Amino acid sequence: MSKNQHVVPHNGSWAVRGAGNERVTRIAATQSQAQEIARGIAINQRSEVIIHRPNGQIRDRNSYGNDLYPPKG
Repeated sequence: MSKNQHVVPHNGSWAVRGAGNERVTRIAATQSQAQEIARGIAINQRSEVIIHRPNGQIRDRNSYGNDLYPPKG
């Protein structure tokens, strides 16, 4: 089963954490680097990337799997 990947603030840097995991998967210097790492994992696992703001609030999410609401057009 694939886990959604969260891009979260982590001790002054950014980290990728699988949903439900206490430990981080990878640590990156910038949010953008963490997003790229999370994107690669999500594509491989066909899951979502959830990007958080520095205060922990969800800022954005992208689906790389079976999207229940795919874009029309």
